[in-house]
Amino acid sequence: MKTIIKTTVFASLVCFSFVNAHAQSAKEKEMVQKAKSIISQLTLDEKISQLTQDAKGIDRLGIKPYYWLNEALHGVGRDGRATVFPQPINLGATFDPKIVHQIGDAIATEGRAKFIVAQRQKNYSMYAGLTFWAPNVNIFRDPRWGRGMETYGEDPFLTGTLGTAFVKGMQGDDPFYLKAAACGKHFAVHSGPERTRHTANVEPTKRDLYETYLPAFKMLVQKGKVESIMGAYQRLYGESCSGSKYLLTDILRKDWGFKGHVVSDCGAVTDMYEGHKLVKSEAEAVAFAIKAGLNLECGNSMRTMKDAIQQKLITEKDLDKALLPLMMTRLKLGILQPDAACPYNEFPESVIGSEANRKIAEQAAEESMVLLKNNGVLPIAKDIRTLFVTGPGATDAYYLMGNYFGLSNRYSTYLEGIVGKVSNGTSVNYKQGFMQVFKNLNDVNWSVSESRGAEVSILIMGNSGNTEGEEGDAIASAERGDRVNLRLPDSQMEYLREVSKDRTNKLVVVLTGGSPIDVKEITELADAVVMAWYPGQEGGVALANLLFGDANFSGRLPVTFPESADRLPAFDDYSMKGRTYKYMTDNILYPFGYGLSYSKVTYSNAAVTKMPTKTTPMTVYVDVTNNGDMPVDEVVQVYLSTPGAGNTSPIESLIGFKRVKIYPHITVTKDFQIPMELLETVQADGTSKLLKGEYQIKISGAAPCKRSDELGVSSSAVKFKL
Repeated sequence: MKTIIKTTVFASLVCFSFVNAHAQSAKEKEMVQKAKSIISQLTLDEKISQLTQDAKGIDRLGIKPYYWLNEALHGVGRDGRATVFPQPINLGATFDPKIVHQIGDAIATEGRAKFIVAQRQKNYSMYAGLTFWAPNVNIFRDPRWGRGMETYGEDPFLTGTLGTAFVKGMQGDDPFYLKAAACGKHFAVHSGPERTRHTANVEPTKRDLYETYLPAFKMLVQKGKVESIMGAYQRLYGESCSGSKYLLTDILRKDWGFKGHVVSDCGAVTDMYEGHKLVKSEAEAVAFAIKAGLNLECGNSMRTMKDAIQQKLITEKDLDKALLPLMMTRLKLGILQPDAACPYNEFPESVIGSEANRKIAEQAAEESMVLLKNNGVLPIAKDIRTLFVTGPGATDAYYLMGNYFGLSNRYSTYLEGIVGKVSNGTSVNYKQGFMQVFKNLNDVNWSVSESRGAEVSILIMGNSGNTEGEEGDAIASAERGDRVNLRLPDSQMEYLREVSKDRTNKLVVVLTGGSPIDVKEITELADAVVMAWYPGQEGGVALANLLFGDANFSGRLPVTFPESADRLPAFDDYSMKGRTYKYMTDNILYPFGYGLSYSKVTYSNAAVTKMPTKTTPMTVYVDVTNNGDMPVDEVVQVYLSTPGAGNTSPIESLIGFKRVKIYPHITVTKDFQIPMELLETVQADGTSKLLKGEYQIKISGAAPCKRSDELGVSSSAVKFKL
């Protein structure tokens, strides 16, 4: 009977999937014909007006104005009240696709609710739409890149996995309609420097392109069904990425089967003639970009489209082809014309900034903070007698936000979180202590002695959006948001040295920022060091939960912390040699995947129990033991070394990870299903191949390297041959 039931259930699922797919196909065909019909009714001027970010309304067809540009990197951005979730670099540190999916879903829900209100108010302005230009799945290849905070880190597999979870959460699970439209950016290879992005040409090897820069985008397209892709500013192999036939047509549409629309980064079409000097006029630029595969321009060069047509650089049929995916996106959103069949037409305003979303933001912030050092001072007792908090970031909500942020009606700063956690009998004091960027002007600073006099002093130091980020936003950066070195300003380091001098108390340093920091001296002077990143509106609550032991640290570094930026390859060199955990042989202070907790976790008995085939994955097992007295969410990481590792392939590559809840003094056995494609090696020409020879899988709590061994990271390895 059990077998019959299982078979019946399986048959029902197959039947449901077939019917669902058939219904989707029929709906899509219907909507394609509708889109083509609408396009056929447009005048040339109307067609051109739909190819830019601020699409005009067409009253006679019931089409309202629509502004395509909207942001949702970690919450609905730049559009009034919304939940501010942790920055993507924080989400990378969670190694948690489930929470990232929940965040994507929450953002889309709030975005829909806000869109419904905006439509009632006839607000068709920028940031009021449903086409969100997120996630950023560029690879954080160099820690000096100011926009690295927008990414999920330096690893393509982690980035693709989390980016796909975000896209699926945002776009919803209806077979045709979208709750919101996600956008994978910036396609491709974009990762600094900011100063030269409008003029630079990058030429990575085909192996680096397909091994590092493209995999996350491919996952978004093929697994996430992302609706939109944004082209980057720079050139790749001489072609503007926002007008590259190689990227936008050959790879994206022909090789990967992408069916959505492609949008340029803002001003990138103009860059084709002003920055890159590829063409002689705006008209040539828009014609070239559309024929290469672009659908939508963020910018204003499309105003010359009539000139391009008159000069026979492009035809009206080319415009029709470009318009079809744009019309389909708006039909999938149910907003091109009134569509009662769209299941996302009704959301109450109460979902915006809701308590449920606040809890998701708090959980994500908790999971993202990384404990780099702890000599036993943490967790802090809540009934401690005296506590001192210092640093401008302790009271400033800007240190929680990161870039491309939205605005909340509630923020929990670090000071608020700490004060709300300790006993009412605890004496707590706060002083700013130092200026963020500039040297202190007064040689009398009472906070130094107060810091030394408390039982525990918590020093908040690090970076903010003023010192790192995108050009134009990072107003205190001399490098347009990038960082030429990883050291903190002298004002901060001098203050840390002062409060550390002759102290007898305990000192906890909490670091803010979206990129690696030179922490060598900091870890020498402090008893505990926490990397908090930009944790969003609930950062203070989350930090306090962790510092005082109501939660256990579980965040892991999504990017390698080098010993020195001076020993990194040139910033404008896009070769991956000597970069990231996959290719670095030295200069590692804290490795990718590293993070402490209040428990000691060990790995043992790694085994391969089933070899892979083209249709069935490899099965790998490992025993993971929590030797501590607190429950822990351990991030179990699976790394692969292939034949030729360190020479013709990466030293190690992440091919699997899981967050595993383990209770005190318990051993759990976890399995990983590894598809054959993850065992393949990218060749010099960009193709992938399964090599013959010896392979090694190492399962551990951080990327395997000499430094991981020095830090006492446990691991268990198994070798096999293919």
